[in-house]
Amino acid sequence: MASYIDPLIAFVSAHAWLAYLTLFLAALLEAVPVIGSVIPGSTIILALSALVPGGQLTLQWVLLAAIAGALIGDGSAYIVGHRSQREILSTWPLSKYPAVIAQSEAFFRRWGLWAVFFARFVPPIRAFVPVTAGALGMARMQFFAANIPAVLLWAPAHVLPGVLAIDALHRYAGIPHHVGLKHYWILAVAAGAILVALVTWGMRRRQNGMVQPVAERVRGPR
Repeated sequence: MASYIDPLIAFVSAHAWLAYLTLFLAALLEAVPVIGSVIPGSTIILALSALVPGGQLTLQWVLLAAIAGALIGDGSAYIVGHRSQREILSTWPLSKYPAVIAQSEAFFRRWGLWAVFFARFVPPIRAFVPVTAGALGMARMQFFAANIPAVLLWAPAHVLPGVLAIDALHRYAGIPHHVGLKHYWILAVAAGAILVALVTWGMRRRQNGMVQPVAERVRGPR
């Protein structure tokens, strides 16, 4: 992973517009079914947040890029699902992931509006719940009423921990902003991952307790 992130950080630190575009695409692609399960969007967002304390990127634009990407990604997936209905859940490439589809469907059927909210914080179903919500006929107002607040919380949760960790390093350790910039993403990712992991752990425990019984009913008796 470092072999890919280090050159990315070094390059975009000199091209702010490209950094914001990368943030936007990382957040957007994370919401695309299947692709979102393999793209390290959260890692890229956490890594690029390391550029904020040094002034290479602006916090407001970083947050805006992440929020815009997530909203467009989730919204597009929902609309595609809503237009295609259940048929899309059994077509390629979604048909290659029946277990995740079943989990997403069971989670959505059990919790409805709240499933859309909490799924944004729980990979890998984060990339499948929006299209599932649309395919199962969730109303647009309901979907966006849950999705927009979730994204508005998700973006700061992925950006601010890295920013605060790097800022503390500069402020209290006395390390200049320009020293070792390409390695700061490791600390940013670590700081963000700790916070995100704690939130995700709690949600996963609750989700597992909710999904398993429902998933069994969806599959039916063997």
